[in-house]
Amino acid sequence: MDSFGSGGGAGGQIDPHMQHFIEAETQKQRFQQLVHGLTDTCWEKCMDRPSTKLDGRTETCFVNCVERFIDTSNFVLNRLQSKAGTGELH
Repeated sequence: MDSFGSGGGAGGQIDPHMQHFIEAETQKQRFQQLVHGLTDTCWEKCMDRPSTKLDGRTETCFVNCVERFIDTSNFVLNRLQSKAGTGELH
């Protein structure tokens, strides 16, 4: 058996280890995209005049931006999990 299939490709089966690896890499990519989007959004919202250090107002803006993003993400995740648990998503 090779790392790309189980038994020569009959039926198109994917090795469970490979499938787990692909899912993990996909999750990493989604997380990186999420962080990149967060960075872009908060940068555009908070950084009006770049300098060598952050002033208090800009730092507070970044902290609030990230915290609201996390709060919103957690709310959506919890909502989806509760719907999945009750079978509403299917």
